[in-house]
Amino acid sequence: MIGRLQGTIVEKQPPTLLVDVHGVGYELEAPMSVFYELPPVGEDVVLRTHLAVREDAHVLYAFRTESERRLFRNLIRVSGVGPKLALALLSGMPAEDFVRCVEGRDINALTRLPGVGKKTAERLVMEMADRLGELGAATSAPAPVNGGDTAPPADASGEAVSALIALGYKPAEASRLIKGIDTDGRDSEALIREALRRAVRSG
Repeated sequence: MIGRLQGTIVEKQPPTLLVDVHGVGYELEAPMSVFYELPPVGEDVVLRTHLAVREDAHVLYAFRTESERRLFRNLIRVSGVGPKLALALLSGMPAEDFVRCVEGRDINALTRLPGVGKKTAERLVMEMADRLGELGAATSAPAPVNGGDTAPPADASGEAVSALIALGYKPAEASRLIKGIDTDGRDSEALIREALRRAVRSG
């Protein structure tokens, strides 16, 4: 089991991350909350990981804190919630907002996230309610700091749309969310953050 990686960031293409560890490139998938806190490409990073073994692939998921990984592991224990949906949940709203939704039984807020229907939202509220005590510091993670490259890439909008699609949004919806944002001077991570914020608030 791979539980921790320390290496150099080679690529950041949300939701995928490539980290070089002594000449071996590890491809990881991570929620957007991780990307908001990552240093620029070329700098070192330490990540907690969760290895998901499937019949067709072994997938590594990356997290900045143990509490964030703990929340992910609790989410994938919920019936009907796999790693991809758990990643979308962690990307779509901060942990403290998710806890508030569970405590307040806010089904509507959860259904605004991609891939979360009413039945799944109801299961999340019911099954996660008994696990909130296990999450502990998951709701007290440090405020995200965007450590991305200083100059935004020319195709930041396209990268943002692709990332939203990878997180579960339909192509038309992803394009619509990005289209309504002022893209001037913003990198893809900033665009994704704003798009996710708007998606959760709308509906």
